[in-house]
Amino acid sequence: MRILLVEDERMTRIALSGTLRKEGHDVVPCPDGETGMAALGDGPFDLVLTDLNLPGPDGLRILARARELDPTVKVVIMTAYGSTETAVAALRAGAHDYLTKPFQPEDVLNRIGHIARLASIEQENRALRRRIDGPQRPIIGSSPAIARVRRTIEAVAGGEHTVLVHGPSGTGKELAARAIHEHSPRAAGPFVAINCAAIPESLLESELFGYRRGAFTGAERDHEGYFLRARGGTLFIDDIDDMPLNVQVKLLRVIQEREIEPVGAGRSVPIDIRLVAATKEDLARLVAEGRFRQDLYYRLNVIPLNLPTLRERREDIPALAEHFAARHGGGPLNLGEAAFAALLAHDWPGNVRELENVVERMLAMPGVPVADLFDAPLRAPARAAVPELPADALPSYQDHMQTCEAMILREALARAAGNIAAAARMLDLPRSTLRSKLEKRE
Repeated sequence: MRILLVEDERMTRIALSGTLRKEGHDVVPCPDGETGMAALGDGPFDLVLTDLNLPGPDGLRILARARELDPTVKVVIMTAYGSTETAVAALRAGAHDYLTKPFQPEDVLNRIGHIARLASIEQENRALRRRIDGPQRPIIGSSPAIARVRRTIEAVAGGEHTVLVHGPSGTGKELAARAIHEHSPRAAGPFVAINCAAIPESLLESELFGYRRGAFTGAERDHEGYFLRARGGTLFIDDIDDMPLNVQVKLLRVIQEREIEPVGAGRSVPIDIRLVAATKEDLARLVAEGRFRQDLYYRLNVIPLNLPTLRERREDIPALAEHFAARHGGGPLNLGEAAFAALLAHDWPGNVRELENVVERMLAMPGVPVADLFDAPLRAPARAAVPELPADALPSYQDHMQTCEAMILREALARAAGNIAAAARMLDLPRSTLRSKLEKRE
């Protein structure tokens, strides 16, 4: 077990650390509450053993912080004041147990042995529950294309290698990442997902790696980034093709060194995660265009997992449709021949996500022909002309250029269906520059 020991009495700390290490435990000793709080950020820990009365933050604050970072961690409070009130306060605050000083080394080892047995039972229960319940969102279909995906997931789930999921939007990249997590030894840990396209470029680094209070204006408290939230589990980074180059450099170092440095921390923190990334773009092409780092691409693409489009697995459409109908509260669809033929003939540019939308419409509008429920094909808007100049008076050069710029921005956003990252690529602008221009016009 990995144990955090927070004890201000030097001889007790040394003796207890030695006893625990002789039993094969990994012990991190701390002499006061301040260093104990800092060490919690370098977790995870299986057990926190802390004195109640400490210089700086006391044992109850250590307990609260430990439970905040990891609700499953076991905390044992040590106190020389073995009153009923002290024990009740600690247990109500979430402590697993308490020890009254002075105690014998055997007392501590007995408690730890009990905690280890309990943790083993809890892990077995979670594994049994997963076998009973199955995956939270199963991968539906029996086509050869989806069978290949399942085989790959089963083959790689047990390892720690980085997986890069390739596939157009709507093919189920997060679903595949969750399946890898749920079939892995990390299944009892968290599955944490982040979408690079959904977070402003200026915030992405601090959201990934976290920051310390005072690191920048507005940082009024410590913020735990996605890497630390995923400790002991899986971190899924979606739309990694939208990650800015400056953040790519830092992600590469994290993958290589297995540690992060929160903004303003001044020191590195080890991480314990499995990384799964996903891209809707051809990263090899982005590398050739200088928009994605080659070294990061090779670090991510250790195990490629290619997801098929719905057009490549049409035989799965009936099973998927029934699955979505059940998910949204409907009964069996009982598709007629015409409806079945319409579903199979459709091109499905939005892939599985579009099929789910169509099934929802079928449930909401029974009796409407299926062919009438498909999305209208997306067409690029007609190219806008340069605005004509008034005959009576010319606008200033600056006003005219601003009008033209606004029109170009609107057209790019329309063609990109509102996706700022895609519009920025069309205009050959940094995403942050486009976002800034749009904010000025709001």
